[in-house]
Amino acid sequence: MRTVDPVKHAEKKRHITDTAAGLFARKGFDRTTVADICKAAGISTGSLFHYFPTKRAIFQEIFEQDGADNAAMFAEARELSPWDGVLLVVDRLCAPALDRAVAGLVLEIVTQASRDPELWELVGRNEQVVRDELAVLLQQAHDTGQIALPVSARTAASWVQGLVDGLYGRLVDPDFDAPEQVVTLRLILSRFVGAPAP
Repeated sequence: MRTVDPVKHAEKKRHITDTAAGLFARKGFDRTTVADICKAAGISTGSLFHYFPTKRAIFQEIFEQDGADNAAMFAEARELSPWDGVLLVVDRLCAPALDRAVAGLVLEIVTQASRDPELWELVGRNEQVVRDELAVLLQQAHDTGQIALPVSARTAASWVQGLVDGLYGRLVDPDFDAPEQVVTLRLILSRFVGAPAP
């Protein structure tokens, strides 16, 4: 019986989901076929089904990986001062917006999750974890005198998420300069909590 190398297995799954995400962004979930994914990933159909039983499973794995990526992001943020940790999280959450292709993927995520209760719940759980972890960092930054929260940490965390979501919502505008607006977003956040301008 052949043993499976867990590292190589995870790398292959990630390669498939990254490839599929690019296709979903460009073509949409419904118009992307399994054959499209296999061709772009350079694998056979049989190989793909070894990792994922359906196209929907690939789409769901994107959310699962997002949760794992968020956990790693907050672990890194906790190694910094609380306010620097908040800024790192904001930068990481905004980073995909610097890629124009992300606009299509965001639209697909909203479309698919809105008609799939299981995906919607998964998206909601990921959002809740981000909000809870941000609230902890913001409260710690307040308690250590780095910022002055004008509202509760949970409310502030919700507004941070709202600002980031607003950035993604503007990606469909061809004149929208995402890098410039990320700088603006950080400035708005810093002024909101009385922190030095980044």
